[in-house]
Amino acid sequence: MLEKALKGNRGYWIWIAGLLVIIAIGIFFYMRQLDYGLGVTGMSRDVSWGLYIAQFTFLVGVAASAVMLVLPYYLHDYKAFGKITVLGEFLAVAAVIMCVLFVFVDLGQPARVMNVLLYPQPTSILFWDMIVLSGYLLINIVTGWVILSCTRKEIPPPTWVKPLIYLSIPWAVSIHTVTAFIYAGLPGRDFWLTAIMAPRFLASAFASGPALLIVLCLILKRFGGFDAGAKAIGALAKIVTYALAVSIFFVGVEMFTVFYSGLPEHEASFIYMFAGLHGHHNLVPWMWTSAVLACAALGALIVPAVRRHEGLLALACIAVFVSLWVEKGLGLVITGFIPSPLEAVTDYAPTGTEIAIVLGIWAIGFLILTLFYKIFATVRSGLDNTTDGSAANGKC
Repeated sequence: MLEKALKGNRGYWIWIAGLLVIIAIGIFFYMRQLDYGLGVTGMSRDVSWGLYIAQFTFLVGVAASAVMLVLPYYLHDYKAFGKITVLGEFLAVAAVIMCVLFVFVDLGQPARVMNVLLYPQPTSILFWDMIVLSGYLLINIVTGWVILSCTRKEIPPPTWVKPLIYLSIPWAVSIHTVTAFIYAGLPGRDFWLTAIMAPRFLASAFASGPALLIVLCLILKRFGGFDAGAKAIGALAKIVTYALAVSIFFVGVEMFTVFYSGLPEHEASFIYMFAGLHGHHNLVPWMWTSAVLACAALGALIVPAVRRHEGLLALACIAVFVSLWVEKGLGLVITGFIPSPLEAVTDYAPTGTEIAIVLGIWAIGFLILTLFYKIFATVRSGLDNTTDGSAANGKC
């Protein structure tokens, strides 16, 4: 089926070429970072995790969100998701690969990656994070590809793939839970020291991932000749709405606990995010933008007419995705270091090198996703032609 990704119209190849250019630029700046060191980034002694780990944290959630398709379809026989379950699994594959790449570039020296394999420490959360991410990547590659191959041949999937699919459900929850424990397990960081870190991660994941999938399905409908169906899109929109509401609730619970308790070390991080602290306010416009987008998106998605209107739904989903990218990436990761345990406030701003590398890795993820989705759309188009005797609308 790989040959199907090598056929497409002019727009398809322009998109591929654009992604390759961005990837090349990202590689160029990574080589510069590799030669000079992490000193070319905006990270410092006080803020040792920056834009790279922020992307890693956010994308683990995007990967985990595939369970919101797998669980209803395979456990509750919700047939509307039958056509798009593979899309969720391929999105998880692309997201996990990006996660691995962001950790890779954050380490500075590539050889350090081998330390986890050569000197495994079962007491380390990072060791378990590597295990669950690697396993989740393998599960989704195998199940997604096997099911798509069987769909192409119009035969039922082999019996051995069913246990893997069921295994992927708790595994999806585990990858983001373990990632949350990386933060919640650091007692020296008051901002992260909360028992609801894992639930917060999962709630935001189940909003941002399906929101992105809705946008991708609408793009496929317009340019790829594949229609996921109004029922499936509507169900995904409801999932985004409920998950976003829970995510906002969890943030509100955190803020109540922090400010009602009146503990200065817990209040300082939230004050830094939304009002600035001691003249440092780099994150203030970002966090208010995130809050406004989240509330506006929730208000829009609650209205059934908005969820049924493709244009308005796409805008609301983009708002959800951007809002949670800011809140869970920039806000959660960077603010954990500000102020430091010694009450020092050190602003962090990513450099051009960091941004170029981040864009390059995102381009790699979208390239992988494009190729997978091109194969999927072509297979589904051929199947629909065989079944209905009519061609799908448009081609990639």
